[in-house]
Amino acid sequence: MDQIPPPAVTGAAMDISMPRPRARRAIRLALTFAAIASGAALLWQLLPRGLEVELRDVRIASVDAGVFRDEIVVRSLAEPLNSIMLDAVESGRVEEVFARDGQAVKKGDLLFRLSNPQRNLELLARQAEQAQQISNLATLQVAQQAVRTEHQRRLNDLAFALEQTDKQHARNARLAREGFISNVALEESGDKLAQARRSLDQERRGMQLEQDVRQRALRQMDQAITGLASGLELVAATVDALAVRAPSAGVLTDFRLLVGQAVRQDQAIGRIDDPRRFKLAAQVDEFYLNRVMPGREGRIIQDGKTYALRVSTVYPQIKEGRFSAELVFVDAQPDVISPGQGMDVQLTLGQAARALLLPNGAFANDGGGAWVFVVAENGSHAERRAVQLGQRSTTQVEVKSGLSAGEQVIVSGYTGFGKVERLRLTN
Repeated sequence: MDQIPPPAVTGAAMDISMPRPRARRAIRLALTFAAIASGAALLWQLLPRGLEVELRDVRIASVDAGVFRDEIVVRSLAEPLNSIMLDAVESGRVEEVFARDGQAVKKGDLLFRLSNPQRNLELLARQAEQAQQISNLATLQVAQQAVRTEHQRRLNDLAFALEQTDKQHARNARLAREGFISNVALEESGDKLAQARRSLDQERRGMQLEQDVRQRALRQMDQAITGLASGLELVAATVDALAVRAPSAGVLTDFRLLVGQAVRQDQAIGRIDDPRRFKLAAQVDEFYLNRVMPGREGRIIQDGKTYALRVSTVYPQIKEGRFSAELVFVDAQPDVISPGQGMDVQLTLGQAARALLLPNGAFANDGGGAWVFVVAENGSHAERRAVQLGQRSTTQVEVKSGLSAGEQVIVSGYTGFGKVERLRLTN
């Protein structure tokens, strides 16, 4: 058989361009990435977003239009309106106790007695010193009286001598005129008369000077005795203070002295409370520090009756997030009230006004009044939204902006949500 010759080889196939291997890989990678991105986007849309929170773990409330009552309720304790602190004026050891804690006492009632030997010794020393000074004064007075008597005797003698000399000189003058005695004898009698007058005047001046000196000495000694008497009174008062008496009528409180107990000076040993008038000491949240001031009005309700109160004192020192305020009854007070009794005070901070309201809750503090979680209409999730909250009362929070009436808001605490923007609410 004749063999068929193979076809001739030509170069026509070499005219076709073939893709390069690198270009094909790049195209395949791009298509793959595009498919992955599209799938991820679709998956992101299908997956639920936000922090998952169960509905039973949160409290939801509606924004309502109503009247904002600018009031807060604070817990207070009844305290006596007037109290007198009892401090030990002197130190010593308790010898006797005549009263007990909770007892009603009258002004001047003996409460207890101390013993202090040192004070008794001081009293004896002052008494002895005063007695000595009184004795010295008596001695000085006796001596001065004796000197005064002696001076008076000498004055009497000199006055008598002057009188006799004057009579003698008058006789000599008549005799000299009649020529019975010489002029020399008359001059001698005149000199004696002048000398007698000088002696009497000198004795009088000396007596006056000495009397002035002795009077000053007596006055100084009198002043010294008066000072000693005052010191003695003080010492006697300190001894009397060892017997402590009630400074006013009332009820003894925190009075627990025992016989034999050592008491130091200025030690607080109790107080006397007025059992008839009371005040209320309230602890208020520091958030209201700038709004609670003296003069604010409040009230309590007890046994179906309302009693008006007024803030009398505010203590701005903050301790554990609270400050103290004292309130007094404006008119009447409850018939039955005891120290330490707890009462709820409704404290008015401002006038009532129309506003959008939310119930007061932990959310107001956690969000700082700047944002809240608003629940969607279908209730499936809640989103964080910026708002402006206004004044707060014990039960209400004023909404100024950012919310509308009827919207639902999570009003429980936000501390467990961190910084998330969206919450998924599940059953």
